[in-house]
Amino acid sequence: MTEVLFYHLERQGLEAVLPTLVEKCLERSWRVVVQAGSRERRDALDSLLWTYRDDSFLPHGTSADGPGEDQPVFLTAEDDNPNGATVRFLVDRAAPGDIAPYQRVVFLFDGNDPDALKEARDQWRAVKAEGHDLTYWQQSPAGRWERKA
Repeated sequence: MTEVLFYHLERQGLEAVLPTLVEKCLERSWRVVVQAGSRERRDALDSLLWTYRDDSFLPHGTSADGPGEDQPVFLTAEDDNPNGATVRFLVDRAAPGDIAPYQRVVFLFDGNDPDALKEARDQWRAVKAEGHDLTYWQQSPAGRWERKA
């Protein structure tokens, strides 16, 4: 079964959280695909991952950058996996498709958006019904991630 993590973003936005989580995946030599809710958002994340820190960047690409298999992190707005990733991030309410082929799937959702919150709850129920291993993470007032379920 796939390990599925839900990250409830309240204190920090996606732009602050996603690069750190992707970095942790790369430290473990995991290949990653990040699925955004739209091409415009994918392009914004593409820019972010090149510039999010002054002293570093995350190696990544999109379909515009050539063969996906060359990219350790692939950004998409589709349900594709051209780099053979074992970890899939779903952001901006992207539709997950089949998650069974992945070792880990991470839903990042804006807890300040009532529609995103409702959709995350619906996804939780659907993924749980499929029998996957689920965890739910929320930031503490100190900014640390705490497992809530």
